[in-house]
This record gives sequence, structure tokens and C-alpha cells, in this order.
Amino acid sequence: MSNQRENSEKGQIPEIEEEEPIVFQFNDELQEFQELQFDEDLELYELLDSDFVLLFVDPKRYRVWVWHGNNVTTRMKFIAAKIAPKVRDEFGISYKITAVDEGDETMAFKIMVGLEEEIDYETIQEGPSYEGTQEDLDLLDSLSREKILLLLEKAGLPEGFERKMVIVKNKIYGYKEYDRDYMGSTIKEKQLFPLEKDIEDGSYLAAGYIPRMLFSFNNVILTELLKEKDGKAKIIQESELQKELDEEEPKKKKREIR
Repeated sequence: MSNQRENSEKGQIPEIEEEEPIVFQFNDELQEFQELQFDEDLELYELLDSDFVLLFVDPKRYRVWVWHGNNVTTRMKFIAAKIAPKVRDEFGISYKITAVDEGDETMAFKIMVGLEEEIDYETIQEGPSYEGTQEDLDLLDSLSREKILLLLEKAGLPEGFERKMVIVKNKIYGYKEYDRDYMGSTIKEKQLFPLEKDIEDGSYLAAGYIPRMLFSFNNVILTELLKEKDGKAKIIQESELQKELDEEEPKKKKREIR
């Protein structure tokens, strides 16, 4: 009897198995991606070959990776980029497509194929504070933003709204989406960026924004500030708002006298 059935009989919630990445290889003769069947014991990074173009569908992170070996032609890259969205759409149009070249793989890709270990940001730190180099800290920050983007990708957006800012713990990020042309195909990139200037201390109102909170196990993971696409919104300090109201009051009384 399986562990899942045993847990169910004991009244426990069965563990949900994580979906493993699905791998496709580009067939240059047929000009299409074909799903690879391989031994479960084989690590994903062992599939990487300089003569291949491989496409990885990662359900856990809502990503599609197109990996180019060093020996593939520009023509192969072009065709692969053109047909990759068709494969992506079979799993979910919200999956982000990212192209990587051999020798220039991102940390997120290395984690997915098993070349690097993923850092668990939810683990409570019990030891002494981290005192690594600035380079290491920048890497940790980059990975953290990657994880935030994955959460936002999964959450989606209500129709008619756009995401403008994201608040995670005590940090606030701006958010934008832009289209990037890659080998003849348009890929939508999403970016989180820190605010460029220091914010004056004080209380602020998010005028015209609608806050949306993402909860997990009774904890607020992040808060988004959404804006209607045709609406107006701005972040304004309460003291500035009061100043505007004070300046408007005499004008209002003057109009009433008339």
C-alpha cells in the first residue's frame, strides 16, 4: 500500500509530489521539439550536450527554459525561439520563457537542472548572522527577487488591473513588464527594481491603488499595489496631503461666499 494511502487512512494530509521538469529536444530536420524519455535516476544536467537545443518546462517555478549548446547554429536558435511559445502554451500561457546559452547559464537555471542547490528563504536562521562578501549578498538578493517573480506569476492579475509595486517584508519594489525581441520572437520580461531614491520618513497613503495580499499558512508573504489600467494613482505623504487640504480650504470657503 502506498504511503499516500496510509497517510489518508491515518487521517493525515497526503504529501503532494512535486512535478518534475519535462524536457524536449529540438529536432532540426522536423523543426519541432520532441519530448525526451530518460531514466528517472539521470540528473537533468547530464542531458546537456553542446550539440543540442533543449527545452525544459518547469511546473514548480512556472518557467520554460530554452538551452543552447555551443555547437548549435544560429538558424537552430532562431527556429527554436519561434516555436518555443507553442510548447509553452500546452502547459500554461503564464509560464515565462527564458533562453540561456551553454557556459552562460543563470543561477535559477543551474538550480533547476541540479547544478546548484536552492536556498530556502523561509527557513528561520538559528545560527550567527551571515557575514559573507557583498558579491554573495547580491547573489542572495537576486535569487530572492527571482522567487518573488515566480509567486507573482502564479498569482496572476485581475482583469483590468496592472501591478505597480510589491512590498515584501520591509522592502518595496517597483514592478514593470516589457517586451523583448529574441531571435524574431517577442518574449515578455518581468522585472522588480528597488526604488532609486531615499524615501523621507513618515506615513504615506496609496491614493488610487488597491492593495492585494498573498497569504500562506496565516502569514502575509507579500503585498501588491494594483492600479486600474485607465485610472490614476500616486503615493503621497500624509503631511503633503494635509497641506493640500489646508490650501484648498480657503478657496472652498471663498467659492461658498460667492
